[in-house]
Amino acid sequence: MLVALSIRDVVLIDRLDLGFGPGLTVLTGETGAGKSILLDSLGLALGARAEAGLVRAGATQASAAARFAPPATHPAWSLLAEQGIARDDEIVLRRVLGSDGRSRAFVNDEPVGVTLLRRLATLLVEVQGQHEQMGLAEETSHRALLDAYATPPAIAQAARAAHAAWLAATTALAEAERRVASAERDRDFLTHAVDEMDAIAPEEGEEERLAAERLRLQQGERRAEAIAAALAELTPRDRRAQGPAAAMRAASRALARLAPPPGQGSGSDPASEPALAALARAEEALAEAEGLLARLAGDSEADPRQLERTEERLFALRALARKHGVAVVELPALRAALAARLAALHSGAAEVEARAQALATAAARRREAFAALSAARTEAARKLDRAIARQLPPLKLERTRFVTDIVPLGEAAWTAEGAESVRFLVATNPGQEPGPLARVASGGELSRLMLALKVVLAGASPAPTLIFDEVDSGIGGATAAAVGERLAAIAGEVQVLLVTHSPQVAARGAAHLRVAKETGKRARTTVEPLAGAQRREEIARMLAGSRVTQAARDAADALLTP
Repeated sequence: MLVALSIRDVVLIDRLDLGFGPGLTVLTGETGAGKSILLDSLGLALGARAEAGLVRAGATQASAAARFAPPATHPAWSLLAEQGIARDDEIVLRRVLGSDGRSRAFVNDEPVGVTLLRRLATLLVEVQGQHEQMGLAEETSHRALLDAYATPPAIAQAARAAHAAWLAATTALAEAERRVASAERDRDFLTHAVDEMDAIAPEEGEEERLAAERLRLQQGERRAEAIAAALAELTPRDRRAQGPAAAMRAASRALARLAPPPGQGSGSDPASEPALAALARAEEALAEAEGLLARLAGDSEADPRQLERTEERLFALRALARKHGVAVVELPALRAALAARLAALHSGAAEVEARAQALATAAARRREAFAALSAARTEAARKLDRAIARQLPPLKLERTRFVTDIVPLGEAAWTAEGAESVRFLVATNPGQEPGPLARVASGGELSRLMLALKVVLAGASPAPTLIFDEVDSGIGGATAAAVGERLAAIAGEVQVLLVTHSPQVAARGAAHLRVAKETGKRARTTVEPLAGAQRREEIARMLAGSRVTQAARDAADALLTP
């Protein structure tokens, strides 16, 4: 509900802070006192159109702040969360209007656009005024109000579910058609790419294995070359030249000639024996080295073709990966994806046919669900029309006819909310064609119509605060009493603020505020809470006019007595 309203420098109001409680609060005062200024100030905070003329003369800006305390489950909190505005105990809508006509809007002191301010205000307040309406008069809200009043929730939910299934089937068909069309456009590319990959047939982890094998073969080739070079050093390049082994044998023969001539002794030359022994050992070591190198050469025979084949395979894989812009390790997955797209050309037609059939089924179910919803709304509309008709005569609207108009929509305009729009229409004179509420009814008639609607639709709207501006215009006596009774009944469920000139209506208020204009050097509007004798005197003034009599005071006592 509306907890407080703070106004600064709006027309005749310089500074005003008002608090509000639950139930029915009435605002009274003489004509021209400034009651409309209060509503204009509230409208400023609620996002209504603002003009520089609202700024008090001599001030640079005007401001109005409305503080609300909605229930914890109220949809306004969800809207704040969607907008990223931190949740507090209350919601404060504030607007600042400069003397140049520019305005700024705030929600809980965070700057916002006026559009968001209005969206929040629509959830928090319904205004039914002589010249402006917010809430029930908005046609965009009529379908939801009718559903909340008498449309079975299960039928509405079934229609929303059927619409969601139809949307899903529509999306699935469009996606299947897109895949087939895309694959068809790329048929030649896909065929070539898959054939090329099948020719190479990349395997998982193959690049790593080939790289390791290539390194091993390269190392083996270098080893064989080193062994061959070592053997070459031990083998004469020229057949006529002596190798190391032959040279050592020749040296040994030369030293052997140092032995004594025949007949002069036997054995070798003692001095040359160590050299001969060393030459013998060297010859044996050289022979052993040649044998070992020969065996190593035999064991290390590299296969140049194997290295060539390994490198060709590795380079082919890497070239294929570069061509498709992926890593070698991703080639198997890419091949599977391309093959799936190619296969879609063959299976796609069947999938599209299946999706089309599923869509047709979903569309038929949606039509059935929407037909059931339309029938339920038609019945709810008749029920609402009868209920409103019962409320009109006591409000001096017995010649008025209220009609809930259900307008079928073209299938292209169907939404999750159904296949029709809903409008509340009214005809205020016999023979008159029903028209939109705000265009057909006069200010006072519209306010009383809104009152009748609110009585019937109590609880259907999320707004916890209802504001009426002179709902009693042009009526009195029993009709005014009927208005007061209905306002009091509504105030038992929602907060009601009422600007009234009717003493019968004012006497029904749980709280009473009197608006007055002080004159002097500068006119100024004030608001004073009334209770007890002060309230009795105000009701008497409303009954008697400028000269309050004892009879008027007695009549006021009668009205104020429960």
